[in-house]
Amino acid sequence: MCPPFGTYVWLQGRVLSSPSKPPNTHLSAAFHIRAPASNVRSSLSASLAMPPPTTLSLASQLLLVMSKLLILLFSGAGARAAPWITTKAVPRLPGYSGALPFSLETGYVGLDDGVRLFYYFIQSERAPAEDPVLLWLTGGPGCSALSGLVYEVGPLSFDFDGYKGGLPTLLRKTEAWTKVSNIIFVDSPAGTGFSYDTTHGTIPSDTTVVHQLRIFLETWFDEHPQFLANPLYITGDSYSGIIIPSLAMEIAKGIESGDERLINLKGVIAGNPLTDIRLDDNGRLPFLHGMGIIPDELYEPARKSCKGEYRSPWNAACANSLQAIKDCIRDLNGVHVLEPSCPEYPDLSIVQKKPTTLPNNGTKRSMLESAALSSVCRNSTYFLSEVWTNNEAVRESLGIHKGTVPLWQRCDFHLPYTKEISSTVGEHLALITGGYRSMVYSGDHDSKISYVGTQAWIKQLNLSIKDDWRPWYVDSQVAGFTRAYSNNFTYATVKGAGHTAPEYMPRECLAMIDRWLSGRPL
Repeated sequence: MCPPFGTYVWLQGRVLSSPSKPPNTHLSAAFHIRAPASNVRSSLSASLAMPPPTTLSLASQLLLVMSKLLILLFSGAGARAAPWITTKAVPRLPGYSGALPFSLETGYVGLDDGVRLFYYFIQSERAPAEDPVLLWLTGGPGCSALSGLVYEVGPLSFDFDGYKGGLPTLLRKTEAWTKVSNIIFVDSPAGTGFSYDTTHGTIPSDTTVVHQLRIFLETWFDEHPQFLANPLYITGDSYSGIIIPSLAMEIAKGIESGDERLINLKGVIAGNPLTDIRLDDNGRLPFLHGMGIIPDELYEPARKSCKGEYRSPWNAACANSLQAIKDCIRDLNGVHVLEPSCPEYPDLSIVQKKPTTLPNNGTKRSMLESAALSSVCRNSTYFLSEVWTNNEAVRESLGIHKGTVPLWQRCDFHLPYTKEISSTVGEHLALITGGYRSMVYSGDHDSKISYVGTQAWIKQLNLSIKDDWRPWYVDSQVAGFTRAYSNNFTYATVKGAGHTAPEYMPRECLAMIDRWLSGRPL
């Protein structure tokens, strides 16, 4: 941009035919720009357009241009930088033998507040130009999207059974959702996975995360316009049940107001989602009682004294009853009540000190050899993701910014975070009545966010039933139960699954999501 000061000097030497006017106050709207530079140019061009020569004299026109240039110069000096994106094609990964059999891209989207959101993008293995795009959000808050990629819906997994130390081996997973969709796995909020904050000054919250993810999507689609026409679904599980409908609502409002990019938002998909804190918490005890885990002798006193409100005991009898139940279930695996409760890390301190190898000490070796830990203790396999991601060759391959994340963690449950939203039932209802599709599913052995609580808030939507409760099948076997409601809302249980249903029942969940995305009944 040419500074306007020289223009101002030579204008002073001219006799003006009309007095100068203040700049058009409506111009300020042209500078509230969120888009990358490609869109900035068109906005600036529009703001600099001069009125017809019959309206103003030449000198007045020049003064108007000068005024606009001054506004651009000084407003830009204090303005935040526009969002940006970097991308990296990843044809191979350390730990995987040969070239990857699918298209993987990694990258960062930089936001104007110093947040850098890292993502993995895997194209559909079927028809990437036509298949839906899913934005996958892992819960927590504080759990990396890589957990969803390798343990739930992505096309890779770790070979725990064959692990002897060193860099873990990656295997191809055949029941991946990338068989039928393109998936963006994003580490959110900053401080999760490989995402980071250059300022270290802002504690993320529900509302800031929603806003950041909206800008993330806008920026990502600006870089990938070939996917703009694909149906977009906001997807995830667990705590992302708060973020998914909130983000979808923000995008939908932008579309309705004409402020949004041409993002083809079609709906939401949420698994065992935290949706209404009170209803979800109050559903836990009825679930445990129905599963036969707590007997009538413990459940009935709690039900009567707490009157169905178990989140915050409000009298001594209620508090005592809840404590008795807590003592009873203290060793229960809450995310899948039929599976053993085991430490997630065989020895995290060793992984932290030497992340690429397993030393021959008795503690680690005995834990690895004791068991068929992979089949007995599912969560004891999670540490392999930390061994892999803290390997320098892996980080180089993924394009990780050096020095930004000293130690990658699958889940950081100590991440500073402000939980502001206690219920998203209203957002679900607004999306449903606004014409957006919705799929909610529950692993039916999860006590953390049980089907009891989920069905309680679904009932509050007061939707009419189109296809009543019935089993759905995979290979002629019951895979769960489902109910279809009006306004394109579907609920399903996944039989035998826990909190992260695709992790436990990958084949059934792939069949479920394939049928639903294609518009077929489960």
